[in-house]
Amino acid sequence: MTQIKERYTLTQPQKMMVFILSMSLYGLSNMITELVPEVNIGPVNFSIEYFAFIPLTLCILFHPFYAAIGASVGEVIFGEVMLGQFSGFGEIEKLVIFTLAMYVAGIIVNNPKSRVQVGIAAMTGVIIHQFLNMISDITKVWIGVDDFEAVSGLPQSVVAIEGFSFLNDVLFSGILFALLPTLYLVPRLYGKIEPLLGMKPRDNKTKYPISGILNPRFIIIGVLLSAVAMGCEFLSEAGIDIFEWEAEFGDTAIWISLAAAAVVALITIIVLVTGKNKAKRSMANE
Repeated sequence: MTQIKERYTLTQPQKMMVFILSMSLYGLSNMITELVPEVNIGPVNFSIEYFAFIPLTLCILFHPFYAAIGASVGEVIFGEVMLGQFSGFGEIEKLVIFTLAMYVAGIIVNNPKSRVQVGIAAMTGVIIHQFLNMISDITKVWIGVDDFEAVSGLPQSVVAIEGFSFLNDVLFSGILFALLPTLYLVPRLYGKIEPLLGMKPRDNKTKYPISGILNPRFIIIGVLLSAVAMGCEFLSEAGIDIFEWEAEFGDTAIWISLAAAAVVALITIIVLVTGKNKAKRSMANE
């Protein structure tokens, strides 16, 4: 009789540590992107959108859901709240869409040593995120909750501009700051970083809770979540918010937020390594 493979699982404290580590590391990276200057050519913006390789790597190596939602929360806390801005309903779109994209990328990979799987996952995560953002931006202009002045009196021009921006973000940020670093980091960290943090590495023989993204139920849930997220963004753009907060903290806020994210990440790593060493000593004494 064929033995059923054990599913990859983490304890609740480990899941929380993955969440906090992802939150702090991605929050730290967001502060770095804030310091990098942007280049604007007409209505098109050339900039480092994000260092997506951080949540992608964590989602592939550890628990996709907790790593994905941790990164999204980190962006809101360190990239928004600590800089003196919170847009209420608008933050829900960021949380849902980015979490969904990174989560899908994480569950695609069964074997972290496979560069093909890792590469497909990295680009899939970026494409899903940027595509949903593009659809949201286009829809906001078409329903009239957002202004767009690329070509006066021609709302269809938003499709061309947003489409070009989508390709730019996928090909520029997607390849340079998602695909290439993830392809480099995942195979090299796999099997090495998990034991240091007291966790079991994912295994290509280990069945993950969701076998794939082509599950009809998963697709329906993803579409519904995306629709709700976009609806919240439309409400925010229309001036309807449950809570909106804005404050002027000055340029020093970026450095404070960057330092806070770095401290949280460092403490999390220390706690994980210390807990792993304590467990080793306890087993040795027994």
